Amino acid sequence: MPFPESFKLSSGAHIPAIGFGTFQSDSKSPPGTCKQAVLDALKVGIRHIDTAYSYGTEKEVGEAISESGIPREEIFVVTKLHNTFHRPADVKKGLDISLERLGLDYVDLYLMHFPHAYVPTENFDTVRQPNGKPVIDYPLSKDYSATWNAMECLVDEGKAKSIGISNFSILKTRRLLESARIPPAVNQVELHPYLPQHKLLGFCKENNIHVTAHSPLGGAPVGVVALHAGEPGPLDDPLIIEMAGKYKVPPSQILLSWALQRGTSIVPKSNKPERISLNTKATQLEDQDFKKVENLRDEASSLRMNDPKNHIGFDIYNEEVEEPVGL
Repeated sequence: MPFPESFKLSSGAHIPAIGFGTFQSDSKSPPGTCKQAVLDALKVGIRHIDTAYSYGTEKEVGEAISESGIPREEIFVVTKLHNTFHRPADVKKGLDISLERLGLDYVDLYLMHFPHAYVPTENFDTVRQPNGKPVIDYPLSKDYSATWNAMECLVDEGKAKSIGISNFSILKTRRLLESARIPPAVNQVELHPYLPQHKLLGFCKENNIHVTAHSPLGGAPVGVVALHAGEPGPLDDPLIIEMAGKYKVPPSQILLSWALQRGTSIVPKSNKPERISLNTKATQLEDQDFKKVENLRDEASSLRMNDPKNHIGFDIYNEEVEEPVGL
């Protein structure tokens, strides 16, 4: 069975199955690195570009789109609301800044990057504690539904064709749905064979929320949110390596093919043209092999690579109790 080229969202839009992530974890990359990578991605046919206010790559993404010569309507552009814009009155400002950086009139999908909020400075930088950690806006971190209500107005204004969430648990997504006028079209979460998130994926499917897998190869998050830095990820797993030998493809292709076969879109990142091209390839896994990858890790042995709990002081992924609590 061929892989779908896109998935239809509850908003009616179609999100391309294979996207391109633009988070630059290597701060030593020279200026223009992201722009060239996006141009390379567009050149090989990728039409789903994922960025965020906090990545610092929106300007280069916009420049690449402009210089590519590809009609705007053919490119699905995703960006994200930063934690310092969670006050309802600031949500529109957050998107306006992103649109200015991108040089666009609208984005195809606007995501609330995280459910928790930071206290902003006058310029929407993050107010920080003496140890460098962010100062949390606890009331807003509990009232992300108010932030969501303001995001809904962006759809009414045509500045965002679709809206969604990112890094949301089942508990928080369920609560958001209780008051949402426009339900989230997408939940973008860390998803790979070491963090299969079976329950979350099932919940989202039941509620017609498409799931995009970020860090589909295991990822390399920045140090403050990297809980398992240095530990082997799914690319180095013996089963994945064995399977790559069987299908005569790189291990990365096994991971991305599995993700697509699950019905999730993917946003892998790379600055190497050959790797960008390779990430557009998919191999249909036999049922027995798909199940082996699917069951490589269970909930108890899952390995979340990107987790801000030590950085912010509470666990946004807690499914038993909604954190922060008692504040």
